[in-house]
Parts: sequence; structure tokens; C-alpha cells
Amino acid sequence: MAAYTHSVGGTQWRFDSLREVMAKASPARSGDFLAEVAAGSDAERVAAQMCLAQIPLKRFLEEALIPYETDEVTRLIIDSHDAEAFAPVSHLTIGDFRNWLLGDDADEAALNALAPGLTPEMVAAVSKIMRVQDLILVAQKVRVVTRFRNTIGLRGRMSTRLQPNHPTDEAAGIAASIVDGLLYGNGDAVIGINPATDSTSGICELLKMLDAVISRYEIPTQGCILTHVTTSIEAINRGAPLDLVFQSIAGTEAANSSFGINLALLQEGYEAGLSQKRGTLGDNLMYFETGQGSALSANAHHGVDQQTCEARAYAVARKFKPLLVNTVVGFIGPEYLYNGKQIIRAGLEDHFCAKLLGVPMGCDICYTNHAEADQDDMDVLLTLLGTAGINFIMGIPGSDDVMLNYQTTSFHDALYLRQSLGLRPAPEFEEWLAKMEILRQDGGRLQMGSQLPPAFRQALERMT
Repeated sequence: MAAYTHSVGGTQWRFDSLREVMAKASPARSGDFLAEVAAGSDAERVAAQMCLAQIPLKRFLEEALIPYETDEVTRLIIDSHDAEAFAPVSHLTIGDFRNWLLGDDADEAALNALAPGLTPEMVAAVSKIMRVQDLILVAQKVRVVTRFRNTIGLRGRMSTRLQPNHPTDEAAGIAASIVDGLLYGNGDAVIGINPATDSTSGICELLKMLDAVISRYEIPTQGCILTHVTTSIEAINRGAPLDLVFQSIAGTEAANSSFGINLALLQEGYEAGLSQKRGTLGDNLMYFETGQGSALSANAHHGVDQQTCEARAYAVARKFKPLLVNTVVGFIGPEYLYNGKQIIRAGLEDHFCAKLLGVPMGCDICYTNHAEADQDDMDVLLTLLGTAGINFIMGIPGSDDVMLNYQTTSFHDALYLRQSLGLRPAPEFEEWLAKMEILRQDGGRLQMGSQLPPAFRQALERMT
């Protein structure tokens, strides 16, 4: 394993591996300090970044950060690499690649064609030498479009996950949140519930309730209970009406093992979902959640920095052609992302890396109550991600999840972003909102109605 050196201001810095260069080139964050892999000073960080900029992209195909022999995620990354797609940039260094990404040649078509030729380590590396504006500019060029019962990810569109969690899974409370969210135009990405309990019978009842709401209102969206993939498989075996198969994933085999999963089990869940044939426009049916720090929290990071571990999770997601992937960016806590500045940077990095890899990326723009962050920080990240072309965000009553006990984005936040940036829901969902008179035409653009719409009220009455 070769050593890497760089001189800054008369000081010669040495990094003993590509893994060390990557870790010490990362913008400062608490998780890397906790893992004892971060740069010891700003000068060392700059030296590592300048060293990284001179490393050829193809070096990441020659020096694995986590050994091929001991990690199935590394094997997936290497074995699925598309050399032909990689060819247009194969001669570039990381610094040259950054310049190319910012140039006019890196348009939407070129970036979509390139995605199978990029590895997570390559995109993580280039993100480490990019400013916030660079991460936004490049990411907004890329569109990753997916379909199940509607079309998510089109340019000029921004979808939302309606998250009607309830601390006891009470059907009435969940239904009230669903109605509230629909009235604000939320729910086109998915109506997705984090269950309070993980019993298969309870999950099946929630699935039946979601299916009843979607079917009776004829909503062009999909439902999901965010339970373990094994529970979803069992629910399918019991005949429950399951649309999307959910699972939290990470970027190393050991971290995924801590979640009770591996690639073979995810494949089983994917095939079980396909067997349902519930999609009307497409068969993208997996929903994955990720987050910086998950590998470290399981002591399964192998000395790799947390942002690179996170990017490796997107290779796992990409294999299964998901409808939705989102980073729950501030959820794990300040041990990994200490404050608003670190959360903002991490959210933009995650979105950038996922989009370059061809992953349909959303973000749970969130923080825990003991983090050095507040709703103003989340407004900043929300606005920046909207500008960067995020596929979807969360929509939660009052931005406060009463079951998971963290702060995220509200129904109103999604409405703000759509109005401020001229973004619209998924086209099929937008048509349904207009049909239900939840949205009305006013001066050539859709705006929210101020009262319970007659058509929607009549639909409610028919249900009850």
C-alpha cells in the first residue's frame, strides 16, 4: 500500500494509505474525531485535500479502502463497475474531475451515462474538495427519475414523504395526519409510517389501512411501513397489500450485519416485492434510508471516514433500483454531526454523491434536540437542497415527530419550498390534487386552497 505525501508551507505531510488521505481531507465533523481518523489541524486537512486532488480516479479501482476479500459491499462496488461508462473520465485526477463536473461538458446526459462507471469512493473523494456551491451546481444537473404509481424526480418537481407517525400506532391519529398532509399537497413520494411496534400482525393492519386510504381516494401514490425487510417479506407471505419494501442500509458488510441484513436478504425482499405487481407505472419498489455515522455507531467503519462509508451505502441501494433513498442526515445525533454547519454540509454531500451514482436521493432534513442546531439551520439546508434538485423531503405535522422524538420538516415547509422555487409535485399526484380541489388554478400557477375542498370533503364523507 503506497504512502502519499504533500508539502504545504514548507511542511511535508505524509499519509500512509488512500484511506487516511480520504479521512483527513474530510471537512471537520464530530464523528471523524470520535473515530480518531480526522485531520489534527486545518493545515493537515488542507494538505490532505491538495494531496487527494492529485490522485488519479482509477487509483480507487486499485486500492480498496476496505478489503475486497472481507467485505461484500466492496465486492459489489468492484464487480459491478462499468469500465466502458468510466472511460470518458478514466484519465482524470480527482482535481481534474472536479473541474470537469463544474464545466459545460458535464451535462445531464453525460452525467447519467457516467453514473455506472463511478464508485462511491470516487464521488466521496471529489466532494471533499468542493465548496457548498459546487455541490449544489453539479447535483442540480442530475435527474434520477423513478416510477411506481407516479413519477418522481423530474426537473422542476419536488416530492414529499407524508410521515403520519403515532406513538401507539392509533389508526385515528394516523388517519388525521394523513388527511392534514394531503390538504397541504404532501404524500406523492410515499405515505410512510414508522411503526411503534414491529409485530408482523400489527404491520399487516397498518398496511391494510394505508391501502384502504390510497385505494378509496384513488391517490396516485404508494404506501410503506418502515419495518425490517424480514417483516415485510413475512407480511407479503401473509397476503398483506404491501407496496414498497423498506430497509435501513449502511456502507459496510459489518454495519449491515448489525442491521440484521446482507445483500442476499435484500435481494429476497426485492424479489418478494416484485411478486406483488402493485406498481402501475413502474417497478421501482425499494425504499432505503441511510445516514452518516451509522457504520461508526456499529463499530463497523474499518477506519474509513463517515462520509465515505455513507457513499458506499449508495452502491448497495443502486443495486436494487429503488424508488426512494434518503439520508436521515441529523438523526443519529451530535456525536456524528455536531451542529447546524456540519449537518448542512453533510446533507449536501450525501445528495451530491448519491445523484452522481444514479441514486434517487431525498433527505430527512432533521436534527435531535441535543444537537447544536435549530430550525433556522434546517430552513437553510431545505432551501439549498431544493436548489440542488432534491427528489423528495419529509412532511410531518408541525415538523415535530411525536413518535421518534426529533425535529424535521413540516407540511408547511414543503409548501414554502414549492412556492419559493417554483417546484411542483409529481405530475400524476398534482393532477389528483387539482381533481380533489386541494389545489386551484390562480393566475396560471397552482396554489393551495384556504378551506376544506368540496370534492375532498365528499370523498371523506364517502369513507366514513
